[in-house]
Amino acid sequence: MPDSRRFAPETAAGLIATAHELADAARRVTLEYFRRPDLTADTKETARFDPVTEADRGAEREMREILARRRPDDAILGEEFGPTPGTSGLTWVLDPVDGTRGFLTGTPTWGVLIALSDENGPLYGLIDQPHIGERFEGGLGLARVTGPRGEAALACRPGRALSDAFLFSTFPEIGTPGDARAFARVAERVKLVRYGLDCYAYALLAAGQIDLVIEAGLQAYDIQAPMAVIRAAGGIVTDWQGGDCAQGGRAIAAANAEVHAAALDLLAGS
Repeated sequence: MPDSRRFAPETAAGLIATAHELADAARRVTLEYFRRPDLTADTKETARFDPVTEADRGAEREMREILARRRPDDAILGEEFGPTPGTSGLTWVLDPVDGTRGFLTGTPTWGVLIALSDENGPLYGLIDQPHIGERFEGGLGLARVTGPRGEAALACRPGRALSDAFLFSTFPEIGTPGDARAFARVAERVKLVRYGLDCYAYALLAAGQIDLVIEAGLQAYDIQAPMAVIRAAGGIVTDWQGGDCAQGGRAIAAANAEVHAAALDLLAGS
């Protein structure tokens, strides 16, 4: 549930400032490695290429050092170094490079994901695009994007027929074969389908550019920051049954209730 915890204004401001310090550090580290011809990658899995680079590890290390200094009582869940317990009831959920495949191949739409969560889910999220220079944030009273063109409010697109909707997903070979068939039922009914933008697709949904993002096989650090940003912009993020997806799995992000309900119906096989 978004904004399930209320903070004093000075506390909220401090949390937001911490998130921006984390994003600034990750932006600096990742850009040191981006498009370097000598950049190499390890793989986390043997069955498929799941890359991790020193940019991923270095950015998360820097963010953890900031949190140790600024918020030592908070827990951390990071993609590269796992969970660190805390006592405050708050957890920082970090994905230092969302879209490492894109990062490795020089495409610009990878990003840094930072969420602040409690036991009910994400309270605040930040999607930073270091190379593009755009930063999307939502929660704790904010729903905005800042970047080269200045600052603007985030607001999802209004309701429309599914046949007029724009749908994004990172991979065309989504999830299991059953997941792929369910996704295809939605893809066949929308106006436009595009692939490959990783977290930037969620940012575009919050900015009012597209209507749907449907994915599977996610982790908590993949979805919690986008959840907070999209909900702050008026959108909906659930699993494929309409339930909570804060811990990952299959997720559908929708700009409004109309396209959400229509897509859920097709994902369920109706």
